[in-house]
Amino acid sequence: MLYQKDIPIEQSALLVIDAQDSFKLGPRWERRDNRRFEENVGSLIAAFRGAGRPVFFFLHTDPDPGFGSDHPAFKLMDFIRRRPEEPLLVKRTRNAFTGTDLAELLLERGVRRVVIAGIQTEQCCETTARLAADLGYAVDFVTDATMTFPIPHSDRPGEELGVEAIRERTEYVLRGRFARVRTADAVVKELARVTPDTR
Repeated sequence: MLYQKDIPIEQSALLVIDAQDSFKLGPRWERRDNRRFEENVGSLIAAFRGAGRPVFFFLHTDPDPGFGSDHPAFKLMDFIRRRPEEPLLVKRTRNAFTGTDLAELLLERGVRRVVIAGIQTEQCCETTARLAADLGYAVDFVTDATMTFPIPHSDRPGEELGVEAIRERTEYVLRGRFARVRTADAVVKELARVTPDTR
Protein backbone atom coordinates (compact mmCIF):
# COMPACT_ATOMS: atom_id res chain seq x y z
CA MET A 1 0.00 0.00 0.00
CA LEU A 2 1.14 3.54 -0.67
CA TYR A 3 1.65 4.52 2.98
CA GLN A 4 4.53 2.04 3.07
CA LYS A 5 6.27 3.71 0.13
CA ASP A 6 8.20 6.93 -0.06
CA ILE A 7 5.56 9.31 -1.39
CA PRO A 8 7.17 12.75 -1.25
CA ILE A 9 5.69 15.52 0.83
CA GLU A 10 5.53 17.53 -2.42
CA GLN A 11 2.56 15.32 -3.39
CA SER A 12 0.69 15.86 -0.13
CA ALA A 13 -2.36 17.77 1.03
CA LEU A 14 -3.55 18.66 4.52
CA LEU A 15 -7.08 17.62 5.51
CA VAL A 16 -8.43 19.60 8.48
CA ILE A 17 -11.51 17.64 9.47
CA ASP A 18 -14.43 19.15 11.40
CA ALA A 19 -12.53 21.80 13.38
CA GLN A 20 -15.84 23.53 13.97
CA ASP A 21 -17.57 25.39 16.76
CA SER A 22 -20.32 22.74 16.92
CA PHE A 23 -18.10 20.74 19.28
CA LYS A 24 -17.91 23.62 21.75
CA LEU A 25 -21.59 23.30 22.65
CA GLY A 26 -22.36 21.41 25.84
CA PRO A 27 -20.26 20.14 28.75
CA ARG A 28 -18.04 17.71 26.85
CA TRP A 29 -15.89 20.54 25.49
CA GLU A 30 -14.36 20.98 28.93
CA ARG A 31 -13.33 17.30 28.91
CA ARG A 32 -11.54 17.38 25.57
CA ASP A 33 -8.02 16.08 25.29
CA ASN A 34 -5.07 17.74 23.56
CA ARG A 35 -5.01 21.32 24.82
CA ARG A 36 -2.42 22.03 22.08
CA PHE A 37 -4.89 21.17 19.32
CA GLU A 38 -5.29 24.71 18.02
CA GLU A 39 -1.55 25.37 18.15
CA ASN A 40 -0.63 22.15 16.34
CA VAL A 41 -3.31 22.46 13.66
CA GLY A 42 -2.32 26.09 13.12
CA SER A 43 1.32 25.12 12.65
CA LEU A 44 0.36 22.50 10.07
CA ILE A 45 -1.80 24.95 8.12
CA ALA A 46 1.01 27.52 8.08
CA ALA A 47 3.57 24.92 7.00
CA PHE A 48 1.44 23.61 4.14
CA ARG A 49 0.76 27.13 2.93
CA GLY A 50 4.45 27.99 3.17
CA ALA A 51 5.31 24.94 1.07
CA GLY A 52 2.67 25.77 -1.52
CA ARG A 53 0.72 22.57 -0.79
CA PRO A 54 -3.09 22.40 -0.69
CA VAL A 55 -5.17 22.63 2.46
CA PHE A 56 -8.73 21.32 2.63
CA PHE A 57 -11.24 22.13 5.37
CA PHE A 58 -14.35 20.15 6.30
CA LEU A 59 -17.52 20.78 8.26
CA HIS A 60 -19.69 17.90 9.46
CA THR A 61 -23.47 18.19 9.42
CA ASP A 62 -26.04 15.87 10.99
CA PRO A 63 -29.15 16.15 13.21
CA ASP A 64 -27.14 16.51 16.45
CA PRO A 65 -27.50 19.88 18.23
CA GLY A 66 -25.19 22.48 16.71
CA PHE A 67 -24.36 20.45 13.61
CA GLY A 68 -27.19 21.66 11.40
CA SER A 69 -25.95 23.77 8.50
CA ASP A 70 -28.18 26.65 9.66
CA HIS A 71 -26.83 26.71 13.24
CA PRO A 72 -24.54 29.62 14.26
CA ALA A 73 -21.93 27.11 15.51
CA PHE A 74 -21.72 25.48 12.10
CA LYS A 75 -18.48 27.21 11.15
CA LEU A 76 -14.74 26.76 11.37
CA MET A 77 -13.18 27.57 14.72
CA ASP A 78 -11.96 31.13 15.10
CA PHE A 79 -8.25 30.22 15.09
CA ILE A 80 -8.62 29.17 11.43
CA ARG A 81 -8.52 31.81 8.73
CA ARG A 82 -9.38 29.96 5.54
CA ARG A 83 -8.10 31.43 2.31
CA PRO A 84 -10.46 31.77 -0.69
CA GLU A 85 -8.53 29.18 -2.73
CA GLU A 86 -8.74 26.58 0.06
CA PRO A 87 -11.79 24.31 -0.37
CA LEU A 88 -14.38 24.05 2.38
CA LEU A 89 -16.33 20.82 1.97
CA VAL A 90 -19.46 19.83 3.87
CA LYS A 91 -19.78 16.16 4.71
CA ARG A 92 -22.61 14.07 6.09
CA THR A 93 -20.68 10.87 6.80
CA ARG A 94 -17.83 9.95 9.14
CA ASN A 95 -15.28 10.04 6.33
CA ALA A 96 -14.31 13.03 4.22
CA PHE A 97 -14.66 11.25 0.86
CA THR A 98 -18.22 9.91 0.71
CA GLY A 99 -20.64 12.52 -0.58
CA THR A 100 -17.96 15.12 -1.32
CA ASP A 101 -15.77 15.79 -4.36
CA LEU A 102 -12.57 15.39 -2.31
CA ALA A 103 -11.18 12.55 -4.45
CA GLU A 104 -11.65 14.58 -7.63
CA LEU A 105 -10.02 17.66 -6.10
CA LEU A 106 -7.04 15.62 -4.87
CA LEU A 107 -6.62 14.08 -8.32
CA GLU A 108 -6.68 17.53 -9.97
CA ARG A 109 -3.87 18.65 -7.65
CA GLY A 110 -1.73 15.54 -8.08
CA VAL A 111 -2.11 14.54 -4.43
CA ARG A 112 -1.03 11.00 -3.48
CA ARG A 113 -0.39 11.59 0.23
CA VAL A 114 -2.85 13.02 2.76
CA VAL A 115 -2.03 14.41 6.19
CA ILE A 116 -4.96 14.15 8.58
CA ALA A 117 -5.82 16.49 11.46
CA GLY A 118 -9.07 17.50 13.15
CA ILE A 119 -11.95 16.24 15.31
CA GLN A 120 -12.70 13.55 16.45
CA THR A 121 -9.59 11.39 16.63
CA GLU A 122 -11.30 7.99 16.56
CA GLN A 123 -14.32 8.91 14.49
CA CYS A 124 -14.11 11.18 11.43
CA CYS A 125 -10.31 11.42 11.44
CA GLU A 126 -9.68 7.69 11.80
CA THR A 127 -12.46 6.77 9.37
CA THR A 128 -11.03 9.13 6.76
CA ALA A 129 -7.57 7.65 7.27
CA ARG A 130 -8.84 4.11 6.76
CA LEU A 131 -10.75 4.98 3.60
CA ALA A 132 -7.90 7.06 2.19
CA ALA A 133 -5.53 4.10 2.62
CA ASP A 134 -8.00 1.75 0.94
CA LEU A 135 -8.28 4.21 -1.96
CA GLY A 136 -4.51 4.06 -2.41
CA TYR A 137 -3.32 7.26 -0.74
CA ALA A 138 -0.32 7.40 1.52
CA VAL A 139 -1.64 8.58 4.90
CA ASP A 140 0.01 10.53 7.71
CA PHE A 141 -2.14 10.57 10.84
CA VAL A 142 -1.09 13.47 13.06
CA THR A 143 -2.50 12.43 16.42
CA ASP A 144 -1.33 15.54 18.27
CA ALA A 145 -3.28 17.62 15.74
CA THR A 146 -6.49 15.71 16.48
CA MET A 147 -8.86 15.99 19.40
CA THR A 148 -11.47 13.82 21.08
CA PHE A 149 -13.65 13.39 24.15
CA PRO A 150 -14.49 10.54 26.56
CA ILE A 151 -17.04 8.12 25.08
CA PRO A 152 -19.91 7.02 27.36
CA HIS A 153 -20.77 3.31 27.21
CA SER A 154 -24.17 3.03 25.51
CA ASP A 155 -25.23 -0.06 27.48
CA ARG A 156 -23.63 0.55 30.90
CA PRO A 157 -24.52 3.96 32.35
CA GLY A 158 -21.65 5.60 34.20
CA GLU A 159 -18.94 3.78 32.24
CA GLU A 160 -16.86 5.50 29.59
CA LEU A 161 -13.76 5.09 27.48
CA GLY A 162 -11.21 7.74 28.42
CA VAL A 163 -9.29 9.90 25.98
CA GLU A 164 -5.93 8.26 26.69
CA ALA A 165 -7.36 4.85 25.81
CA ILE A 166 -9.00 6.25 22.68
CA ARG A 167 -5.74 7.79 21.46
CA GLU A 168 -3.72 4.66 22.20
CA ARG A 169 -6.22 2.41 20.43
CA THR A 170 -6.45 4.66 17.39
CA GLU A 171 -2.69 4.80 16.95
CA TYR A 172 -2.40 1.07 17.55
CA VAL A 173 -4.88 0.07 14.84
CA LEU A 174 -3.74 2.64 12.25
CA ARG A 175 0.04 2.32 12.58
CA GLY A 176 1.57 0.07 9.94
CA ARG A 177 -1.83 -0.85 8.53
CA PHE A 178 -3.56 2.28 7.34
CA ALA A 179 -1.20 5.14 8.15
CA ARG A 180 2.05 6.43 9.52
CA VAL A 181 1.46 8.02 12.91
CA ARG A 182 3.25 11.38 12.96
CA THR A 183 3.63 14.46 15.12
CA ALA A 184 2.85 17.96 13.95
CA ASP A 185 6.48 18.99 14.52
CA ALA A 186 7.77 16.16 12.31
CA VAL A 187 5.47 17.11 9.44
CA VAL A 188 6.34 20.80 9.78
CA LYS A 189 10.06 19.99 9.62
CA GLU A 190 9.54 17.86 6.53
CA LEU A 191 7.60 20.64 4.81
CA ALA A 192 10.30 23.19 5.65
CA ARG A 193 12.53 21.50 3.07
CA VAL A 194 10.01 22.01 0.26
CA THR A 195 10.53 24.76 -2.30
CA PRO A 196 7.09 25.97 -3.43
CA ASP A 197 6.27 25.48 -7.10
CA THR A 198 5.69 29.01 -8.41
CA ARG A 199 4.80 28.02 -11.95
